[in-house]
Amino acid sequence: MTDATADILDRAADGARLTPAEGVALFDAPLPELGAAADARCRALHPTPVRTFVGGRNVNYSNVCVSACTFCAYFRGPRHREAYLRTHDDLLADTAEMVAVGGTELLLQGGLHPTLRLPWFETLFAALRAAFPAVQVHALSPSEIVHLAHLEALSVDAVLDRLIAAGLQSIPGGGAEILVDRVRAAVSPRKCTADAWLDVMRRAHARGLPTTATMMYGHVETLPERIEHLARLRALQDETGGFVGFIPWPFQPGNSTLGRRTTGDTGGAAFLRMLAISRLFLDNIPHLQSSWVTLGLKVGQVGLTFGADDLGSTMMEERVVSAAGTTYRTNAAELTTLIAAAGFRPAQRTTTYALLRTFDEVTV
Repeated sequence: MTDATADILDRAADGARLTPAEGVALFDAPLPELGAAADARCRALHPTPVRTFVGGRNVNYSNVCVSACTFCAYFRGPRHREAYLRTHDDLLADTAEMVAVGGTELLLQGGLHPTLRLPWFETLFAALRAAFPAVQVHALSPSEIVHLAHLEALSVDAVLDRLIAAGLQSIPGGGAEILVDRVRAAVSPRKCTADAWLDVMRRAHARGLPTTATMMYGHVETLPERIEHLARLRALQDETGGFVGFIPWPFQPGNSTLGRRTTGDTGGAAFLRMLAISRLFLDNIPHLQSSWVTLGLKVGQVGLTFGADDLGSTMMEERVVSAAGTTYRTNAAELTTLIAAAGFRPAQRTTTYALLRTFDEVTV
């Protein structure tokens, strides 16, 4: 390791703000030293030994999508024989099952459906809030909100106001991919631009709506473009303070058009590197999730020593990543055991990271 790299790691571990060039330089840092710096920064931000997860369900209300992203193996066209749209009763039943096992977060997303209009979501959100007042309606990516605004010929502000009035409580960070339009034109050309994605989040934050942010890496982006993605999130967080957490995950190439023409590194070591760099670069986003959905629970557990303070959601179900041929499942008991085995105290949290309960006696 060069003296310059060591200096970057030391300063980042102490909370210094990195430049984009310094962020790119960390892709050449030795992984153990990079992980140690990210772990030190995480422990400074979260000095108690508590590490968390949320009890939740990831529900896709439809697989119909006109975006046709080249990385997605899940979507179907409107007339495809496998196309579906869940009913409101189905979604309420899913939520009841989640509540029965202690879940509190309903993450509800779908595609860019060509005919599904705003009142459908307003009716659903109102029914969810009436039936399950303790459940967080964490729903609709910025891309979906921009799509609804186009369908209704309304402003994003008007769509957000109506969704919030109906019961929307927070927005997941899906559809970010890489927040660089060169990359978006290659992998998701029919989705909103990077500026539009960020603008939805800006407007949501202005309304007091918390959101998460994500990154899907390991396809056609360059390393500087990954850092540009992080820099754009960091700049918006400086402005609004509305991002509660960040979740990076690797592209899953199975069964997708993009998977047949990309050679991105999407393995465990690359994930841990991206996780650690994210912790060091995103000095103003408080929480970092080590997503186990794409690479498995053991890699997710190791991420707790590479800058992450959270293992994400119990999820209960997952269809999008599974469509690419990657399937992992877990539950609260397994996540508490993994956190405890990593040397931390497990705790269940809300979507906005308020602690609901800690698990002091866990057998590992």
